Amino acid sequence: MREEDVVSARKIKRTGRVTDQLVGRKVLLVEDSKTYVAALAVRLDTHYGIEVVACSSMDDLRRTLAYGCSDYSVAIADLNQPGGPHGEALDLLIAHDVPPIVFTGSFDEATRNEMLAKQIADYVLKDGPSALDNVISSVVRLMSNREVRVLVVDDMRSTRELLARHLKKQLFRITKATSAEMALKELSLRPDIELAVVDYEMPGMNGVEFVRNVRRNSAYDGIRIIGVSSAERSDLMMEYLKAGANDYVRRPFDDEEFRLRVAQNVATLFHVRQLRDKAARDYLTGLYNRRHFFEVGPRLVAAGHDPEESVPMSMAVMDIDNFKLLNDTYGHEIGDEVLKEVSNRLMDACGEKHLLARLGGEEFGVLVRGLDPMGARAFCEELRRCISRESILTDDGPLNVTVSIGLAEVAEMEAFDNYLNAADQLLYMAKDAGRNRVVAERDLNHHEDVA
Repeated sequence: MREEDVVSARKIKRTGRVTDQLVGRKVLLVEDSKTYVAALAVRLDTHYGIEVVACSSMDDLRRTLAYGCSDYSVAIADLNQPGGPHGEALDLLIAHDVPPIVFTGSFDEATRNEMLAKQIADYVLKDGPSALDNVISSVVRLMSNREVRVLVVDDMRSTRELLARHLKKQLFRITKATSAEMALKELSLRPDIELAVVDYEMPGMNGVEFVRNVRRNSAYDGIRIIGVSSAERSDLMMEYLKAGANDYVRRPFDDEEFRLRVAQNVATLFHVRQLRDKAARDYLTGLYNRRHFFEVGPRLVAAGHDPEESVPMSMAVMDIDNFKLLNDTYGHEIGDEVLKEVSNRLMDACGEKHLLARLGGEEFGVLVRGLDPMGARAFCEELRRCISRESILTDDGPLNVTVSIGLAEVAEMEAFDNYLNAADQLLYMAKDAGRNRVVAERDLNHHEDVA
């Protein structure tokens, strides 16, 4: 993958909505308190779309795991269960590779140390009104961690594996590098790396020099870096931070301190990602806005023209037919309702594959990816039908709404505006031909061939 494509992939990835990635996930809840079961099930489903499967005893847990455990992202488990009063549920969950969050009211220092020695993902105390909030935060954090790749850089195998083991407990995806030079290569090849944990003492380039190299490259501007060292130097933390690292941990470290520092850095990643997503969205419809379309679209086109990864693409521009008349007749509030419903239908049809944006007013743009010209035209016909086949229900009653679409092939490498202008001209032809239709370049070519 070329460096400019890595830049594009990084920035595109970081516009994803964190909470959207949790919808449909499952949590296994090992808990005999009906109150906690009901409260957690409602809140996880209502706020995040996460399904809760509850087991009230060890027998229930065994039966549930016998049907398959791969469906469960994490488990929430009390230490004391009917049939398992001494944390037996944890051992069973760990044996089935379902990472558990301990959720218990009986927790002392000895129990804490015993639990942390196991492969538990986290622990939360039932110690007051905030207990439910804390365990839900832990579930969301751990599930979201599955979307984050962490780069571990250390030339010593034992330390490298120790760091990786701690991070795997938190469900991160791990990439390992045995030197700073190898780590820079991994960064150039893996656009999904968002956090690096880097040791200082390495042959060749040390950890601080690695940080400086990363910070010189704008493609990596969103990566969080945690420096690590066992060196007896009081100034090393300042060296790391001045070079551009975000945090520093001295070895040997406390397991929980390391987990919390990593969690804080990842929370910042998610926060920045959400801010970028918000800036990239149209406030009314939730679609990507014009600015995002013009930032990301050209990079996708450039990547699609790469001979090694050629992807057919087309540019579609559409607008809602007679929208000004609709606004004048029913008012802007009804017009906004129509815009929102049209956007929702387009979003459902386009998914993540095609780049969809509201370009302004009642006009939308779609960069259609992975379809040849005939397939792109059929796709646009489906977009047109998904708007026209059902009336839009508004406060003033049902309204029949249609769209017209112009479709231009993205065949040669040109300025991004050129594709939009070509599609816009075809859109005008669709309007002139009676609206509620698709006009594509291949339609014009077909008429010329017939003539």
